Amino acid sequence: MKNILEDDAKNIYQNLGKLNNKFSGKKIFITGGAGFLGKNFINYFNYINKNKLITKPCKITIYDNLKRNSSLNIKQVFKFDHNIKFFKKDISNIKNFPKTDYVIHAASIASPVFYRKFPIETIQANVNGIFKILDYYKNRKVKGILYFSSSEIYGNPDKKNIPTSENYLGNVSTIGPRACYDESKRLGETICSTFHKVYNLPLKIVRPFNNYGPGLDIRDKRVIADLFNNILKNNNLVLYSEGRDTRTFCYISDAIEGYIRTLLLGKAVEPYNIGNVKPEIKIVDLAKMMIKISKKKLNIIYKKNPDKNYLIDNPKRRCPSINKAKKELGFKPKISLKKGLEKTYDFYIYENRLKKINKRNEY
Repeated sequence: MKNILEDDAKNIYQNLGKLNNKFSGKKIFITGGAGFLGKNFINYFNYINKNKLITKPCKITIYDNLKRNSSLNIKQVFKFDHNIKFFKKDISNIKNFPKTDYVIHAASIASPVFYRKFPIETIQANVNGIFKILDYYKNRKVKGILYFSSSEIYGNPDKKNIPTSENYLGNVSTIGPRACYDESKRLGETICSTFHKVYNLPLKIVRPFNNYGPGLDIRDKRVIADLFNNILKNNNLVLYSEGRDTRTFCYISDAIEGYIRTLLLGKAVEPYNIGNVKPEIKIVDLAKMMIKISKKKLNIIYKKNPDKNYLIDNPKRRCPSINKAKKELGFKPKISLKKGLEKTYDFYIYENRLKKINKRNEY
């Protein structure tokens, strides 16, 4: 497991090259640090610090309210050092934020199952969170603020807009079951754009496309975590659709590299798609690939989800155009889907073993 995490951080470091030095001696503030993206940012920053790959260590301050507790304590998994400080704080309930050079605002609810379950909390995190941060830093000197928007803001694109580029304005319901997430992310972009125009804040916007990998809670209910959860329990893989919808998937180390490139090189309030262009794979074929990787004799079964809104407004296809990120940021994903799934499966196996050890130690 340690090798998987270090390998991911090492890949990010090597791919970034001289850009790593921009964090030397800098202060970085991460919201949502116990979440999937937050933990992988921590993994990278901890790696460059402990291996002394930058002239001076960077100082990381992390806030998270831990309302969606990770399956394991992040300190157990990532074992970060004294340069990284974690605080259990909810950004919606505080007035002051730390002095910092860079802000990475990753606090959000990103799983469709959970944001439909907690729509008000989702809107609060996506709208009030970014507004409070920008209002606080509007007259303070910061080098960069990274806002996580979403590929969900595109809704269900028509065929002529796939692969989907950043200039596509979207096909999104304002009142559907996914609107709490989709529309609050769109408003978040507007808030960023407005603060940049009025206060000249160095805001950068990313639109992630289906990230996966170590650190994604296996109970998250997104497709890769959900199917691996079935596999670990030796259950048949359950699909709540016909499995014909298609997605592309971006392994987390590639994604984190893309986000860092956006933070350091991106144009202010110019959204960048960060994801993978290929393969665009049917969900049923993804499930078959995961069974093959597990080397278990499992089947795929189809069920109707008890949530009547489960498939409403669900995009039929999702595939980004990343030409803009390639040209302006030098972003190019390198980890194949097969390799990424293998690494993710190894992570979940390790995580499952560690949970069992912890449970035994409780008695």
